[in-house]
Amino acid sequence: MHGQPQQPGPPPPPGWGPAFLPPQQVRGTPPPPPPRPRPRPEDDVTTGVFRAHWLIIPFQVLAVTLVFAALVGPILTQFGFAWVLVLAVAVVFGSLAYALPAWWYGSFGLREDHLVVHSGLIRRSSREIPLSRLQAVDVVQPLLMQVFGLAELRIELAGGDGSAIRLRCLRRKLAEKLRAAVLAHAAGLSGRSPEAPEWPFYRLPFLLLLGALTFRVPVLLSFVLLLLLLTAFAVFLEPGALGGAVPLVLGLLRYYWGPLARYTDFYASLSSDGLRLRYGMFQRRMQTVPPGRVQAVRVVEPLLWRALGVARVEATVAGYAGARQGDSADLLPVAPRGRAFTLVNEVFPDSDAAVVPLVVNRRLLANAAGVDERLFVSVRGLFCRVTEIVPVERMQTLRLSSGPFAQLRGRATIDVDTPPGPVAARAWDREAGEARRFLDALVERARRARVPSAGTERWATRSTMHGESAPRRDGEEGPESPTIGAPKDTPGT
Repeated sequence: MHGQPQQPGPPPPPGWGPAFLPPQQVRGTPPPPPPRPRPRPEDDVTTGVFRAHWLIIPFQVLAVTLVFAALVGPILTQFGFAWVLVLAVAVVFGSLAYALPAWWYGSFGLREDHLVVHSGLIRRSSREIPLSRLQAVDVVQPLLMQVFGLAELRIELAGGDGSAIRLRCLRRKLAEKLRAAVLAHAAGLSGRSPEAPEWPFYRLPFLLLLGALTFRVPVLLSFVLLLLLLTAFAVFLEPGALGGAVPLVLGLLRYYWGPLARYTDFYASLSSDGLRLRYGMFQRRMQTVPPGRVQAVRVVEPLLWRALGVARVEATVAGYAGARQGDSADLLPVAPRGRAFTLVNEVFPDSDAAVVPLVVNRRLLANAAGVDERLFVSVRGLFCRVTEIVPVERMQTLRLSSGPFAQLRGRATIDVDTPPGPVAARAWDREAGEARRFLDALVERARRARVPSAGTERWATRSTMHGESAPRRDGEEGPESPTIGAPKDTPGT
């Protein structure tokens, strides 16, 4: 009762003190920390076996069933709806019987610095790829995969068009962790190394992208011609006007709507792992180009873009072949000219493309070319100015050519060959003696720039081509001198 002293409880047994009491019975003792959750298998992607998400099975079954209904269904309708239904059910179960074990046997995993991929059901295939041959890593999310939180990991390797690895229908977080582990192995680090930090470089404003795509001579002429054809149809009711408008509409869809949807929300950043690009409206893509994989660059300035002071940066990237080279060529789709040349200086360290001395040739075709200890630069084009930049250590073949008409005029052209891509650098229509001296200078500087022991693999554990220490990630020991790091304040001209 209230006001009466409470009776003391029984004494604790001998040796039972505060150290042996439960924490909630000891005044001032904090509660024990909650137990740590067990790490999920995908948290450590350097060990274990992984498979695509199970949603790939219903996707495949649905795709096969839709193809059957579209191609074979109209033929079977004459035998009755029951036949169509029975065969459709048979196709569903047949495709499921194939897709399920194919999904189970299709596995992949990292084994030290190798990627092991098993695929196939009837014809088994196993590939073991050394990650030192890695050229680029992309994480791609088509629209349907974005809805379900899935992604595709594309690994580009040296070796041609058939060497690419595509790991489809992965969880987005798993794909990003695999990308970081693959880049770490390719750099010569542990796959458990933390992801390298990145520094923002450039975010493309949507209005600038929209204006730059519109402010082009072919697009403006197509818009004007399309309006004229539609006006002619509305006034004269001429069906032929609509027939002429169809190819114009298809061309605008490809050259206007296509780049607009592709490069919406474009973002570029720099890290010790290389250049990181994120872009896409309906197909989101995260592209990573490791250091040293860019073989050549060109800065394109169309006639009307020069009035806006903007340019486009395209590159020849090692590892991309065929159509993939064209899809991955744009490093900056639209950017101020100074920012474009700053990116060139970041991609090719210890260089400045804007200050390379150029020798102008004003005969026949206005062009200029020059070389210093690091870069070969050529500028050509009257209406669309193209500046092509090739590091001297990346030049593969140098050719001096002169046709019959050029020989009569005493002129020659120097071609600087690089891997297949958008860049085709050359010094046009030079005086023969000048061209020979220019070629000899290129050969000598290329010989001095090349280091036999230097390559583009394992960039984080060896010196660069110029003898500087390569970058390290957080938590890794070693000197730090970023090959591609924080943005510089080098203005373009």
